Amino acid sequence: MSQPVLHTSQVLRQIAIGHIQAIDESLFARQPAGFNNTIRWNVGHIVYWLDRYASMSFGLPSSVPDSYGTLFSSGTKPADWEMTPPSKEELVGMLGTQLDGLSELTGAMLEQQLDSPFIMGSFRFDTAGELFNFALVHEAIHLGTITSLLKTAK
Repeated sequence: MSQPVLHTSQVLRQIAIGHIQAIDESLFARQPAGFNNTIRWNVGHIVYWLDRYASMSFGLPSSVPDSYGTLFSSGTKPADWEMTPPSKEELVGMLGTQLDGLSELTGAMLEQQLDSPFIMGSFRFDTAGELFNFALVHEAIHLGTITSLLKTAK
């Protein structure tokens, strides 16, 4: 079952990159009424959290700048930013770098037990595969939000 998960991760990321590349950067900072964040925040959030989940799941070192946590972690928002966020080009580049890294994952890596369970509210993840699979669901949710933001921002 691990090979389909790995394949899905690559397909999902390719879809995300294609979709995000097609968005005019002028729309990245718009925050339509009813939304808590922007397209830029959602893209950065995807990058930041896949990096975090990969670190937690596989023990991989972080590959994103420290500023990404300040900008894109859960609970952050552009209205609170005190630094210049990354450009669309930088974010798309990070998405591509992460896509390259996905091809290095193996089924055996997904079967590994986490050093300690990852608890999120009432949810518990015990294996790298469980947490990584959640990362894919998380990315898809935010890709849907990006699509909604885009429709509303135009």
